[in-house]
Amino acid sequence: MAHELSAEQIQKALQGISVPPQPQIMVDLQMEQVMPSPDLRSIARLISQDPGLSGALLKIVNSPFFGLANRIASIQQAVNLLGCNTVINLINAQSIRGELSDETIVTLNRFWDTAQDVAMTCLTLAKRIGYQAADEAYTLGLFHNCGIPLMVKRFPNYMTVLEEAYYSASAERRVVDTENRLLNTNHAVVGYFTAKSWNLPLHLCEAIASHHNALALFRDDAGCDAQLKTLLAILKMAEHICESHRVLGNQHEDHEWRSIERLVLEYVGLSEYDFENLRESIRELGRV
Repeated sequence: MAHELSAEQIQKALQGISVPPQPQIMVDLQMEQVMPSPDLRSIARLISQDPGLSGALLKIVNSPFFGLANRIASIQQAVNLLGCNTVINLINAQSIRGELSDETIVTLNRFWDTAQDVAMTCLTLAKRIGYQAADEAYTLGLFHNCGIPLMVKRFPNYMTVLEEAYYSASAERRVVDTENRLLNTNHAVVGYFTAKSWNLPLHLCEAIASHHNALALFRDDAGCDAQLKTLLAILKMAEHICESHRVLGNQHEDHEWRSIERLVLEYVGLSEYDFENLRESIRELGRV
């Protein structure tokens, strides 16, 4: 049975860190909610494409209002628990949080595009390698860079810094090292605290915090749990397949993947040949 919350309860639950929703998704959702009989499955599908809306949704469903025994990471499950009226109230609450400038929308399109693509690729990879919690892999793909919009808001030159970070990435220098040097913080740390504010399961928050520290984690045979390694392996493969280094980093080569490729593929039991075939098949699915 769905738990309905008032608009006032939703506003209270949403206080704190906020990632702006994608304007086109908001338009599509508002069109859906004015239909005579809004389709909850269509609404869930649209919300699951947007990190900001999905984060707000999971923050509410994992809040004390519901008192769930375990935090959930499935957007579809969250929509089912909240019900149509509460989800529509959530959409309306997010829609009045302020307009974005055209320049900001153009900048954040790079973030929104990669979030959707990486999330879907994580889901596909999780199923291909037999990872049971495929929904969690999708959620990690959607949220792994959720710190980027907040960094863009705080630092006007952030995307230039991020491009330099991708350019400088190597076995000796992580993407986040350049951000730390120039800005004294980085999008992985900001993303971790954003995910915590959304009440995401702790292991997903830790994966977000660690997603540019994969080399050290995969070199460590004993000190890292298998769940975290598997989620990060899926994520790093998905980022490479979706060419995040091009979209976010504006780089022709994926320097980070080059430094971790062998360790990641060994961990999931794929040869380079197997991975290339898998990558091509996923890209074909994306083009279709």
